[in-house]
Amino acid sequence: MFASPRHINLRLEYGGHRPMSDVLDAWPLLPVTLVSMPSGYGKSFRRWDNRVGALKSEHYKRIREIYIFDMTNPRWQRFAAAMQKPFPELTHLQVWVSLGDFVPVLPDSFLGGSAPRLQQLILRGLPFPSIPKLLLSANGLVTLTLLDIPDSGYISPDAMATALKVMTRLETLVLQFRSPRSRPDPASRPLSPPTRFVLPALTELTFKGVYGYLEDLLTRIDAPLLYYLCITFFMNLNFDVPQLHRLISHAEVLRACDHAEVLISHLSIQLSLYPKTGVVNHHSLLKLQIKVDCGELDRQLSSLAQICSSSFPLIPTSEDLEIRKYDDLPLSHWKDDMENAQWLEFLDPFCALKNLYLTDQVARRVCSALQELSGGRATEVLPALRNLFVPGFSLRTLQEAMIPFVAARQLSGHPMVVGRWKG
Repeated sequence: MFASPRHINLRLEYGGHRPMSDVLDAWPLLPVTLVSMPSGYGKSFRRWDNRVGALKSEHYKRIREIYIFDMTNPRWQRFAAAMQKPFPELTHLQVWVSLGDFVPVLPDSFLGGSAPRLQQLILRGLPFPSIPKLLLSANGLVTLTLLDIPDSGYISPDAMATALKVMTRLETLVLQFRSPRSRPDPASRPLSPPTRFVLPALTELTFKGVYGYLEDLLTRIDAPLLYYLCITFFMNLNFDVPQLHRLISHAEVLRACDHAEVLISHLSIQLSLYPKTGVVNHHSLLKLQIKVDCGELDRQLSSLAQICSSSFPLIPTSEDLEIRKYDDLPLSHWKDDMENAQWLEFLDPFCALKNLYLTDQVARRVCSALQELSGGRATEVLPALRNLFVPGFSLRTLQEAMIPFVAARQLSGHPMVVGRWKG
C-alpha cells in the first residue's frame, strides 16, 4: 500500500502517449482536477485532446475541478460539446477565453443546466445567455466571478438579483463588463422599489460597469458583512448613487476605513478608503475603492465629487486624505477656469479632515483653489483642516503663496500650517 494524493492534476506538462482515460483507469477511486495552462506552458493539441477525452470519458463523474486558462477558437467546439451534461462532483470551474476577436457562447445545455455542488465559478470573456438558470441551481456557490463580460453576454440586474437570492453562502461576487454598452433598459425598471434581500455571507464585492446597473442591482440586495468593495464606473456626465451610499452605510466593518487616498492618471481617477492601521478585526483586505474611467481630466474631479457627495457615509468622518498623481502626464492642460471650482466641490464633504497630503503638481492646483476662499470664506471648505503637507521642494513657494489664506484661517479661529510631506 502507498499513500495516494487527494487529487490528480492533469496539466499541460503531461506528455505521455497514453490516452488520459487510460491513466485515469489506474486511479479508479480518486477525484480529478483538470488543468490547462496558457500556451506558453505547452502547445500540443494532442495534450488538449487528452483533456477533452477525460471530459467525454466515463471518468467525467469523478471530475471535481476544471481550470481552463487558454481557451481558443480551435479548441472551443470540442470543449463545449463535452460539457453539455451534468458533472455531479464538480465544485470548481474556471474558463478563461484568450484575448482577441474570438467570442464563444456557452450553450443552454452547458453542465446540463444544473450545478448543485458548484462552489466556485469563474468565467472570463464568455457570453452565457442561460447563466441565470444555471445559477439558480448553484445555491452552494461561495465565489462567483464573471470577468470581461462582452456585450452579447449582458445579464439584466433583475435576472442577476433573482439568481443571487438563493446564494446564502456566497462570499465573493465579481461582475466586470467589457464596455459601457452593457446598461439596463430604463423601461425594464420596476415602478415600485423591489423587495430587498440580504446576502448574509457576502464579504467581497467587485464591480465594473455603468453606475445605473449597479444601482439597479443594489436596489434589491444588502450585504451587512461586506469588508471589501471595489467599484469601477465607466464615465457618465451625471452620477446618482444613493443605493451605493446605502450599501456602504449598512456595512459596519467598512466604517473603520478612516484614511482616504485619491490617485489621478490620464485615464482615470480613483478614491480609496482603508484603515490607517492596515488591519481591523483581522480583515487585512478591508478596503473601499471607487474608480471612474475617464480620459478627460477636466471631468474626473466633477465625477468623483458627484459620487462622494455629502451623503457619502465615510467621507464626512475621514481625518486624513492623500492626493497623488501616479503617471507622468502633466496637469498643466486642465481648464483653469473650471478646475478650482471642481477641487472645492470635491473637498467640500471632507468636513472632519485634519491632515491633507499633496504631491507636487496636485499641491499647486489645490492651493490655488483654496486661495480663492479669502476672508470669512476661508473656512467654508475643510473647516477642521490643521495640516497641509506638500513636497519639500515646493514647500517655501507654497508657504508664501498661502500666507493670506493661512492668516484668514487664523483670524477665524481655524489655524492651520503648511508643512513638508516626507512621504
